[in-house]
Amino acid sequence: MSRLLANSILLTAGAIWGMGFVAQSTAMDAIGPLLFVALRSAIAMLVTLPFAIAEGRRAADGPVIAFSPGFVLAGLALFGGIVFQQIGLVTTTVTNSGFLTGLYVVFVPILMTVILRRPPHPVVWPGAILAFAGLVLLSDGALTSLRPGDLFTILAAVFWAMQVILVGQQASMTGRPVALAFVQFSVCTLLGLAAALVFEPIEWTAIQAALPEILYAGAIASGLAFTLQAIGQRYAAPATAAILLSTEVLFAALFGAVLLGETIGSLGYLGGLCIFVAILLIEVLPARQARNAAASS
Repeated sequence: MSRLLANSILLTAGAIWGMGFVAQSTAMDAIGPLLFVALRSAIAMLVTLPFAIAEGRRAADGPVIAFSPGFVLAGLALFGGIVFQQIGLVTTTVTNSGFLTGLYVVFVPILMTVILRRPPHPVVWPGAILAFAGLVLLSDGALTSLRPGDLFTILAAVFWAMQVILVGQQASMTGRPVALAFVQFSVCTLLGLAAALVFEPIEWTAIQAALPEILYAGAIASGLAFTLQAIGQRYAAPATAAILLSTEVLFAALFGAVLLGETIGSLGYLGGLCIFVAILLIEVLPARQARNAAASS
């Protein structure tokens, strides 16, 4: 595959994820966030099941569908990220949700330092300061003006960061990344459905009204986009892949403006730019330095 085609595939994945924020937002007009999480996760689970089975059959030993407690922990982290992001979209904009979700890139090295005692690349700390400055600007210059949805989304970013750490550990330990994805979506389906039965009304007419968003978020934003990411990253440099995939936050703002008529002030756009630059700084610079060090050795 040519580098141009691989880059185009990664950019498409970023666009699909950005559009996913719109689908998640408009679905709240019909159904509650917990039911939406359960249904989109169920669709994603069905999409990944045949690939997980094929992965298991290629494995030298072990069950067709691999399972470990670490898979469940990753599923719990994923559930927290999806649920709090979805709840946040009830009272925040698609634009803010996209930018604030991207903070997980900043939280990953910080959590690895606190929990795993693995100090991050030095660039993380100025990147974290830049991201915090962007957060202040995105809230019109005062953190006290953050809406409840913004706070829920920041909490979601913490859970996304934990999920990234756990997935990295479990995928490398077991060599069964698709089975890991299947178990994660299964956990989200079961927990989401159980929580929806307790806290939300479940009506077939409401599900039908939100069905396009459910299908998009489950089959396209989850199943297809993650597959495109895996394909593209086989042929693209890590630094380039990070830049192209992180454009999801920009696509979220673009689709929010075009499809939902969302607007933010000049300070908000400057804040979003700061967060985006912080994401690129933390993703790209360490990867580029590691590649240069490997090339010179």
